[in-house]
Amino acid sequence: MNLIRTVHTVYGFFIFSLLLVLLFPFLLIPIIFPAQFKLTGIINRWWAKLLFIFVFLPYEVECRSKLDRKRTYIFCSNHFSYLDIPAMGLNPVNAIFVGKNSMEKVPLFGFMYRKLHITVDRRSLRSRGNTVLNSLKAIDDGKSLVIYPEGGMNSTEPPKMIHFKDGAFRTAIEKQIPVVPVTIPFNWIILPDQKPLRLRRGKVKVVFHDPIETKGMTNEDVKKLKSEVYSVIASELEK
Repeated sequence: MNLIRTVHTVYGFFIFSLLLVLLFPFLLIPIIFPAQFKLTGIINRWWAKLLFIFVFLPYEVECRSKLDRKRTYIFCSNHFSYLDIPAMGLNPVNAIFVGKNSMEKVPLFGFMYRKLHITVDRRSLRSRGNTVLNSLKAIDDGKSLVIYPEGGMNSTEPPKMIHFKDGAFRTAIEKQIPVVPVTIPFNWIILPDQKPLRLRRGKVKVVFHDPIETKGMTNEDVKKLKSEVYSVIASELEK
């Protein structure tokens, strides 16, 4: 069984890399012409769909309410698996990611990630500060953001999340834009954060919950907003 899972994992990595090479020329468009940033979300969506189809992982996207593609949101999701990144690519709203700068080291992918998304070195105070400024600017430019508020795959007891960091919620309140809690319930089973990495068969499911409005909130409400988003995601994980 482990051999089959290993072969499946290697095959999945090959498909991911092949799709990157095939889609890279199209990703150059928003890199060269930043005003075309919405193409990033469109291409990510096709990349994710094709990946799951060719790797034989069925997927389901559930939206608890209709998201307005003309609005700007911050999407906050649990994060237990590397599969969570393509899973959030299924987002029906075009968005960019805020993630660790370690992704920049991946050949070709790292170049694309650095140019189209926002990276952060959490060990550097200066980098964290620049990430906040870049996030605020991206929102001003009309870009929605995907943020993993746990700060990475840091939980040692999935599907139990660790505490959320404040950044996403401070940003949402400062810009008075909605936060959308997102639950990815099964990826920690399909591709656990363990060595060696081995895929299991299963359905990739992404649940987009009702947006939480921040209009009228101040920095004093960060803790309350963070707790509400955590509670929504945790309740879904418990199911």
